[in-house]
Amino acid sequence: MKRFTTEALDRMVEGGVIASCQPVAGGPLDQDEIVVAMALACERGGAKALRIEGVERVTKVRRASGIPVIGIVKRDLENTDVRITPDIGDVLALADAGADIIAFDATHRPRPTRREKIAEAILAGDCHAMADCASIQDVHFALAVDVGFIGTTLSGYVGGSTPEEPDYDFLSSAVKIAPRVIAEGRYNTPDKAWRARQLGAWGVTIGTALTRLETMTGWFAKGLESPPCEPGRVLPMRRRPAAAAAAPAGTGGRNFGA
Repeated sequence: MKRFTTEALDRMVEGGVIASCQPVAGGPLDQDEIVVAMALACERGGAKALRIEGVERVTKVRRASGIPVIGIVKRDLENTDVRITPDIGDVLALADAGADIIAFDATHRPRPTRREKIAEAILAGDCHAMADCASIQDVHFALAVDVGFIGTTLSGYVGGSTPEEPDYDFLSSAVKIAPRVIAEGRYNTPDKAWRARQLGAWGVTIGTALTRLETMTGWFAKGLESPPCEPGRVLPMRRRPAAAAAAPAGTGGRNFGA
């Protein structure tokens, strides 16, 4: 039996933040207990659901948190670029670990297991299925095999250079044909998340901006190296005076010019 019905997920998650707690692989935060702590911190901050990678981490987060968990497994395989929950064995393990929703790569690319079979296994395991899509064709496929949740997750990540901005056009097209579309992929500011919601997103997944400190720190470091300004205009840098000027007489020691 599903832990949460579709109607319950609508009540609990719709319109909210889904926190993707996936630290940089091999980084200092890439530890099970830290991921659990991240998940609980995100929940305390207002996240309505969690996206967690790895069977062990799904198990531990499920035990610690009461909000819905989207589970995935990422693996690098030969002869395919598909990495997100590529095998039925991954599906079965995630279902046993307590994932409420299992997300999988729904793109039309060569893969070890047909995507129809992955979707079928998720539904047979009494979990909700989420299709991580890159195109509107992927969305049509997912709806045809009764997948209940659509993610714009892979737009911009299946070839060519990755854009800096979210794919708002894809989101706008997806919400016209699917009832529950999760905006995911470069929604890294509140303004971008709000725009996704205005366009009709059921929920918005935030990942890097919440849980990848190395990347976030890099954004600020790069920004301080070359601060943004209007084209052709150089902003003067404010410097602190070497010493504060002495307060003029009759001001009671207060320097009104400071």
